[in-house]
Amino acid sequence: MKLNESVAVVTGGASGLGEAVLRHCVELGGRAAIFDLNTAAGTRLAAEYGGGRVIFIETNVTGERSVQEAIDQTVARFGAIHVLVNCAGIGLPQKVLSKRGVQPLASFKEVIEVNLVGTFNVLRLAAEKMAANEPGPEGERGVIINTASAAAFEGQIGQASYSASKGGVVSMTLPIARELAAHGIRVVTIAPGVFETPMFKHIPEEVRRKLIQAIPFPRRLGDPAEYARLVQSIVENPMLNGTTIRLDGALRMGPI
Repeated sequence: MKLNESVAVVTGGASGLGEAVLRHCVELGGRAAIFDLNTAAGTRLAAEYGGGRVIFIETNVTGERSVQEAIDQTVARFGAIHVLVNCAGIGLPQKVLSKRGVQPLASFKEVIEVNLVGTFNVLRLAAEKMAANEPGPEGERGVIINTASAAAFEGQIGQASYSASKGGVVSMTLPIARELAAHGIRVVTIAPGVFETPMFKHIPEEVRRKLIQAIPFPRRLGDPAEYARLVQSIVENPMLNGTTIRLDGALRMGPI
């Protein structure tokens, strides 16, 4: 499958990693739908490209009706969905026990709901549409790419909910890939390290500095464009399936 010939859905596509994927896809010649809650940024990004190649649909990835309507609108506009890139996610760092007391259960549930349940919600509904696509020469009908994190493997103090959510994304990759293989749909997860995204801007400067110093090479934050290039490689390499690829400069995070 070629990204420049595909219709892509990008959740969280109004900023960060998702925006980089969206731009890369469209600049190659593909078409794309942004699923995001950031109406101002999403509308502005869609208008930037014009020509009907990008649409923005305000979407809550945790809502069944919201995602179903967004998926249906995308198919109505472009005729099909070939690629899904799940980038929507949140991080609410909190210790289980801190000076402020016990971590609220609601905050743990919120992160799981957005990062894990939201990923699955969009995945399942996009897969239904992909299964109806005309197969390519090797029988391929679609590619699903999810976003986990290095925290899925080496979660830091305060990342219990975030690590659990991203670990869930990693764990469901293989069983879903095995199931959707019958429909010609591949499933791959990317586990980024520390990238220059809006989420990372909220990290204290001292923590930011320590994380960068812990990266063997290159000793810097990842560029979202590097994530986007890996997305293209996954889409265009049919042997990549059922696995999680770390994109982290060999970073192995410490406890703090």
